[in-house]
Amino acid sequence: MPKHTASRLLALLLASAFALAAQNVPPQTNISSGAPAILSPSPAYKFPNGQVFNYAVEWRLFDAGIATIRMDAAGREQRVVATADARGVVGLLYHVHDRFESFFDPATNCSRSIEKKTEEGFRRLETNISFDATRKKSLLREKNLRSNESKSVENDTPGCVKDVASAVFYIASQPLMPGATLFFSLNDGGKTVDVKATAEAREEVKVPAGTFKTIRVLAAAASESARNKGQVWIWYTDDARHLPVQMRARLFWGTLTFRLK
Repeated sequence: MPKHTASRLLALLLASAFALAAQNVPPQTNISSGAPAILSPSPAYKFPNGQVFNYAVEWRLFDAGIATIRMDAAGREQRVVATADARGVVGLLYHVHDRFESFFDPATNCSRSIEKKTEEGFRRLETNISFDATRKKSLLREKNLRSNESKSVENDTPGCVKDVASAVFYIASQPLMPGATLFFSLNDGGKTVDVKATAEAREEVKVPAGTFKTIRVLAAAASESARNKGQVWIWYTDDARHLPVQMRARLFWGTLTFRLK
């Protein structure tokens, strides 16, 4: 597995592996509405405030790292903090210590901002992306801590979008029944990509935290060309909580699996 690919995927899958599909992909639009609408949370759904999800990460049956996701109320917003640290085989090959902090509107599910602190090999970056739904823009500001170089990039969005750290909870906030399909727009500071999430089937899974009855959801870029970059499955508990107990990304070099500890 290429070192840079392993580290980036480990960090991004933790927050939401949909970011893989968002890189260098032309935006897709829905003919009837211009873009998939971001839906408000289902009335039955409650955000898992105060809960910390700890995951063991495996690559080809090897220990690859640890990941955490935490959600809290932050005034009138919701905050998601996610971290990724490589260890085991991947950690020996490549240092990874990444942190994501995302804020979104709990009433509309629209993302407000996301901040990333990235340590991957010799890379040291600080990135901030803010989303302006009214202006239909995303603004990326990034600083290279090693070279002290900075850049600022503004891109168009369809308005309300999701970020890579909170997208996993966006799917959780919607009704999940086998056969249901959900489309939404994802932006990571560059071009916007449309994601298709399909609730495939009910399945019982066993992870270190226990055995759970779940709904298995497949998430991938909506466009055929981007879909070849990889697919992501998320197993949510088959109840009103929709807790993400397992995640898996399958790509050409192998499979990464996140199991709830």
